[in-house]
Amino acid sequence: MSEQLTRSPLRTAYADVLLASAGERGVLCGFYDEAAAEIYRDLVQDGDGGPEVRAIAARVRPGSGPVLELAAGMGRLTFPFLELGWEMTALELAPAVITAFRDRLAAATADVRDRCTVVQGDMSDFALGKRFGTVVISAGSLNVLDRSRRPGLYASVRDHLEPGGKLLFGVPKPPPAKPEPEPLERRQEFTGRSGRRYVLHARNIPAEETQEITIHPADVTADPLLVCTHRIWHIGVEQAMEELTLAGFEVTAPSSFGSIEGSSDDMVLVEAVAREITEGAE
Repeated sequence: MSEQLTRSPLRTAYADVLLASAGERGVLCGFYDEAAAEIYRDLVQDGDGGPEVRAIAARVRPGSGPVLELAAGMGRLTFPFLELGWEMTALELAPAVITAFRDRLAAATADVRDRCTVVQGDMSDFALGKRFGTVVISAGSLNVLDRSRRPGLYASVRDHLEPGGKLLFGVPKPPPAKPEPEPLERRQEFTGRSGRRYVLHARNIPAEETQEITIHPADVTADPLLVCTHRIWHIGVEQAMEELTLAGFEVTAPSSFGSIEGSSDDMVLVEAVAREITEGAE
């Protein structure tokens, strides 16, 4: 989910309050920046993708060839796929995340390392000079691209799929209707792998169909106090399917899976195959 790199970190209202309170101790950074690498490693679990891995694997045709994963992050899906014996190319934009991925790959067996190629690139505009039987994007990663960048993603995927190859990605299910509207802001604490506590603050902006996210250590007396921010764009199943159709894909009936082991089916797996271009068609 780390395709969102900007020249300057997103400033959220919540981050501004923290930074004003921290004074010179406060450091604003993007969640995928080098400055936030330690927090990223602490928070991003490197275990298997559980239900998502199984949902995708069930849709990949045996013998369909190499698999390309976009916005691969630290390999939450990549490494379980490698354990299945697949040949993987992992594309990731953020240098700090690529470093973390390579560190994890270096600790793997020689057979796993030989079947994995790591590439730095933007999933909305890439050219690898190779075609794949399957392209996958982990659940939620499509949401880091705004409406103007998603057509570039679809076009790049079409250029890299073998005839009959599949694009597979997950998007959140629409939440069930509630009598009361969802709050625009929420705050929660959680623990990283190191045992350190963190705060996540999320603010929905319905008019822009976005969510601003701010993450920082729960101990606000830390020196330095790293305040990490990023933004995601809301995209639903129907919108994703409509965009794929306009981009020249045939979309099959989506299936559901749970985002974590034992959870209810809160995610939808979208499956699409590029339509063949008829010779002479406009």
